[in-house]
Amino acid sequence: MTSTQTTTTTPRTAARVVDAVKVYGGGDTAVHALDGVTVSFPAGRFTAIMGPSGSGKSTLMHCAAGLDTLTSGSAFVGDTELAGLDDRRLTLLRRDRVGFVFQAYNLVPTLTVAENITLPLDLAGGTGDPEWIDTLIDVVGLRGRLHHRPAELSGGQQQRVAVARAFASRPEVVFADEPTGNLDSRSGEEVLGLLGRTVRTTGRTVVMVTHDPVAAAHADEVVFLADGRLVDRMADPTADKVLDRVKAFEVPS
Repeated sequence: MTSTQTTTTTPRTAARVVDAVKVYGGGDTAVHALDGVTVSFPAGRFTAIMGPSGSGKSTLMHCAAGLDTLTSGSAFVGDTELAGLDDRRLTLLRRDRVGFVFQAYNLVPTLTVAENITLPLDLAGGTGDPEWIDTLIDVVGLRGRLHHRPAELSGGQQQRVAVARAFASRPEVVFADEPTGNLDSRSGEEVLGLLGRTVRTTGRTVVMVTHDPVAAAHADEVVFLADGRLVDRMADPTADKVLDRVKAFEVPS
């Protein structure tokens, strides 16, 4: 007699938090920015984090990325628990395995586009993978701008440089905090499309905090927070569905 064994594969996780609690202050003035959040971010996917103002969106991202520490609970990048790392190893993890895109482009004004893209690699004393960098330049559409400086670029072009820089070291996960907040709607759409395209063409992972339902609709999945807690997840989001869901979490004043 023969038996057939069915196995299921669990999607690999790029980052996750378990029972995450973050408290600012103490006593009667303590603020629970995160209140027992457990959430994972699948590798090779584009995930958006949404919720009303003060829901804990940015706090979750900062703690998951190792930019801030949890009051209790655990945060992991891959299988590495961040709380178990000393300052040096945490710095190395953020440099080698995590990328960042922020609302402010954070480009160095005296450097060219090419130099800004490779800056993290240069600071680490390495050259990276030239073929990978070359591919990124084409993905972000900056081939003709490599010798320009940030002041010679539009806001959307500057953010594209920031996106390329975030992916330059082939990080396991890129965290983006309101990456279109300083952009007009057209430039914002271009950058969001770029993030999604980079995920699809390179197999990297993006976790983005946004307050904009249109931005969230570019993601593969949306994670919703309210009052520091995980309250819902939505696959294959649309702007209208996201907006309806966010409205349901907002308490009328």
